[in-house]
Amino acid sequence: MATNLAIDDKLLVEALKIGGFRTKKETVNAALAEFIKKRKTEEVIQLFSEVEYDDSYDYKKMRNR
Repeated sequence: MATNLAIDDKLLVEALKIGGFRTKKETVNAALAEFIKKRKTEEVIQLFSEVEYDDSYDYKKMRNR
């Protein structure tokens, strides 16, 4: 999908250098992939606060079966 975007040239040049990418396209694609991965990770971490733990569960007892 061809798209025209107004991207900050300073940010793009810095990302090219830091990431060691050869093209602007590689840089933008890598940045998008990293952004998506980070957001999905944050969603999983958020789920941990929603888990209800059973106070009576004894993991040590389960080990001695």
